Amino acid sequence: MSRRGWILAGMAVVVCGGAYIVVSVVASEARTSQWQARYMSRLGSTLTYEIQPGASDSIRYPHSGPYDLRLGYERLGEFGERLLREGYLTISQSRMSPDMVRLMEQGIFPPYREKSQAGLLVRDCNAMTMSQDRFPQRQYDDFEAIPKVLVTSLLFVENQNLLNPEYPMMNPALDWRRLSRAVLDQGIRLADRSHGTPGGSTLATQIEKYRHSPEGKTQSIPDKLRQMTSASLRAYRDGPDTLRARENIVVDYLNTVPMSARAGHGEIDGLGDALYVWYGEDFAEINGLLRSMDPRNPTPRQAQAYKRALSLIISQRRPSYHLRRDDTNLDALTASYLRLLASANAITSELRDAALAQSLDKAPPPPRPQPEPWVTRKAINQVRNDVSRLLHVDSRYDLDRLDLTVDSTINREAQRVVTETLQRIRNKDDARQMGLYGKNLLRDGDDPSRLVASFTLFERSGNASVVRVQADNVDKPFDINNGARINLGSTAKLRTMVTYLEVINEIYDRYKDASRAELTALQVPRQDALTRWTVDYLIKAKTPAERERKAVLDAAMERKYSGNAGEAFFTGGGMQAFTNFEKWEGERQMTVRVAFQHSVNLVFIRMMRDIVRYEVWQAHPDASQIFEDRDEPRRRAYLVQFANEEGSAFMTTFWQRYRGKTDAQRIDTLLDRVKLPTARLAAVRLSVTLLSARPDTDFDTFARTLRARMPKQMPKLSDEDLQALFVKYGHDKFSLNDRGYLSRIHPLELWMVEYLGKHPDATLKEILQASEPDRQAVYAWLFKTRSKLGQDARIRTLLEREAFGKIAVRWQRLGYPFDSLTPSYATAVGASGDRPAALAELAGILLGNGVDAQPSAVRTLAFASNTPYATTYGLHPQPGKPLVAPEIAVLVRRSMLDVVQAGTAKSINGAFVPVNRKGQPQGAPLAVGGKTGTGDQRYQTYGSGGRVIASRAVNRSATFVFVIGERYFGTVTVHVGEPYAARYVFTSAIAVRVLRALAPQITAMAAPGSEATLLRCRDTAAPTLTVLNAPSGAAVSTLAPHSVVDE
Repeated sequence: MSRRGWILAGMAVVVCGGAYIVVSVVASEARTSQWQARYMSRLGSTLTYEIQPGASDSIRYPHSGPYDLRLGYERLGEFGERLLREGYLTISQSRMSPDMVRLMEQGIFPPYREKSQAGLLVRDCNAMTMSQDRFPQRQYDDFEAIPKVLVTSLLFVENQNLLNPEYPMMNPALDWRRLSRAVLDQGIRLADRSHGTPGGSTLATQIEKYRHSPEGKTQSIPDKLRQMTSASLRAYRDGPDTLRARENIVVDYLNTVPMSARAGHGEIDGLGDALYVWYGEDFAEINGLLRSMDPRNPTPRQAQAYKRALSLIISQRRPSYHLRRDDTNLDALTASYLRLLASANAITSELRDAALAQSLDKAPPPPRPQPEPWVTRKAINQVRNDVSRLLHVDSRYDLDRLDLTVDSTINREAQRVVTETLQRIRNKDDARQMGLYGKNLLRDGDDPSRLVASFTLFERSGNASVVRVQADNVDKPFDINNGARINLGSTAKLRTMVTYLEVINEIYDRYKDASRAELTALQVPRQDALTRWTVDYLIKAKTPAERERKAVLDAAMERKYSGNAGEAFFTGGGMQAFTNFEKWEGERQMTVRVAFQHSVNLVFIRMMRDIVRYEVWQAHPDASQIFEDRDEPRRRAYLVQFANEEGSAFMTTFWQRYRGKTDAQRIDTLLDRVKLPTARLAAVRLSVTLLSARPDTDFDTFARTLRARMPKQMPKLSDEDLQALFVKYGHDKFSLNDRGYLSRIHPLELWMVEYLGKHPDATLKEILQASEPDRQAVYAWLFKTRSKLGQDARIRTLLEREAFGKIAVRWQRLGYPFDSLTPSYATAVGASGDRPAALAELAGILLGNGVDAQPSAVRTLAFASNTPYATTYGLHPQPGKPLVAPEIAVLVRRSMLDVVQAGTAKSINGAFVPVNRKGQPQGAPLAVGGKTGTGDQRYQTYGSGGRVIASRAVNRSATFVFVIGERYFGTVTVHVGEPYAARYVFTSAIAVRVLRALAPQITAMAAPGSEATLLRCRDTAAPTLTVLNAPSGAAVSTLAPHSVVDE
């Protein structure tokens, strides 16, 4: 061989040898993954995170993937922004290592031990579980818990070499044979679109795909590479040996693989939930059957269990197709795999044959778990609602699936005790034992099962008012404390007295620096009694101390009003009369302080009149001219406004009565409303009404309708009579006002029915626009000068409405929850309604010396614990706004204490006695203040002079809004509605008795005692007994402020 030949041969040997070495190395690496293991494990050791106090500047959030969306990781940035705006601070947050940050910015999913089960966990103030959701609900705890036959079957179907112990460093994200086959199939598919392309994904990459890829699908080749890289890094996270990681892959896959969705249950993830939802199988039972199965002699039930589990493993490739439809080939496909498994000796032929004999009939949807009674869920629902609002997650389904632990401010044990107590009220023997029968309480024959009782307890904690208890005895989702509008009776006097003192305070600020001469020269309108009194007081003050704010407000509490019930008041558009509870109250004049203590109605009716007149004369200093000068331009403007407003109110009522009805139904409804006292009047009224509403009615229809409508006991109408009526009372013979007078039907109702006959689809807005000229015409009588008294009454009504609009703004600033007040002096005694929780908010403001505090039932929110995204937020509200002058708050609190010491709530005085761990009294009783209220809501009809001529009980309520010590406040309400309200005559005394029954538990919350371990919240500081802002001899227990964030 020539020299050149030897050279070429040598080169060939070198090349072939090199190629052989390269191929050998590659082949070895493909089998063993040694080089990958070293590199990936070394890189994995740098991909770390740790939780540290405060906000993090090295955290990133995922951007896509069903798993990240379901658990809330994708929205963590948004959640944080919302919480920071709502008064929360970042307590702790994950710090990712630079390499992990860099990796996430490149689109790689961070390697950490992901949760296969998560959900919303709510705990109370002592970290005791109140509610826990976990999805999926049925899981394998570890690899050893999985029946071996399921592991073998899963690996045969999806990833046969995954658990090969021969190669301990094998990369589970790569199966070179499957990958090569997948690449080849993709190439063939480019030429032949009909060629199938089975996936090349291993179990590890499948998990990455359905958890983190958009919509759980591979979108592109880079997306597939991202899945493989992420799966590889996750496998080598704990070192180069991946055997344990590969076992975890099997566990995670079986626990979380998507199995479509079913109505009533939502998404179904994992084999356990799928067996339950699709086949109605008990997960524990299935596993027990498969673990105890003899492969050589399986029972039919064991074979059925295996076949159903195998069908779900197979169906995961097209879960919605196979599981949500009944016309698929899942049974045949499962049978095919059974044969393949037996052929490969993965299962025995006996198991194959036994399983083939079983059917795969899916079960009907299983019933939803029996929910906990609503009555025991009121507090947890409040917490959930608060979390939903804070995070702007409106769907309960989505909220339940967040990886979130919420530490609430609720005291679970106190909530339980209070709920049980409120439920006991409905039992006669228990109600009697609690002292709820007696004078002004339940009578012997009263049934307590109709009573609805609610209780709410807050605690001032730093700058927050935290919910400790929120309970009622209604087994319905409706929350009386936050959702009802109830007449809470004389508790409205608390709001009225605060407004009264605020008005005095405003007047004081206006004139405090004026000299006596300047004050004397002031021209105060006679009707503005509050300004007149304040100015007179400042004129008479002899020393600088007497002119100080506190002195003026103290004097205002000693200002006297009459309790006389003999006067009728023009308010709310008419004359009204009011009564007191006790006879003696109407026989004397009394100070505001005494009237509040004994809840004297007429004093507060007159106080509200003074407040209304103050607002009127503040808005219209020359209001007297409107009434004295007939030519005052504002008179006509007010009358036009009144006609428009009242007419619009009537039109709204009539539209609601007739909308949605056919023409014939509208006519029948209208004619049904005609009163028929005598034959002559019946004929006239029916004629006018029918011809007014339907001007084009022909004579035959007219005659037929009148004959059918005339009462049988009245003489029949002759043809001549009908013809005369038809001609005399035609639509064009009388004005709209005259037709209303003749028919005794409101003229605007006649107009409405006529208009709807021509425009049946008209909206209320269109009707109001079209009726404006006629509304003014209907009120033409009001504009005539001889009607001055009537005009003055309407103008006073409008001015009163304006004043109540301003009073409503004052009340809303202090937590009143509704948009408007009933424009009547009766608002002072509860006519406008209130909510127990809103009334408690006012008590909290007063307890805080006039400064509001952020209400909350949520103390901390811990997202994604034990993950790289872990973040905890804690309640840390900003200092509250001063809403009431501190001098006013102190005065009102003092008056609330008087109510308990010697007023309408004296039966609870001394009830809150701290005890030591042996149950013996310890220290002074906690001071209690409050305001009672009895709501007797009635539908009443008034006659002349404000006389009530008809009355029907609609609701009856008893309420006590209270403060305890310097931290606790709340309300207790007992309520009964129609048709039972008329059967009861209890007063607010029953609410006070209910609170007394709860006194031992509340005392244990506020001070150390035998039950302190459960009834005291861990976020409450130790008590310090002091006396603040209390009347002489009063005992007050105050608890030192504490941080809601600190444990």
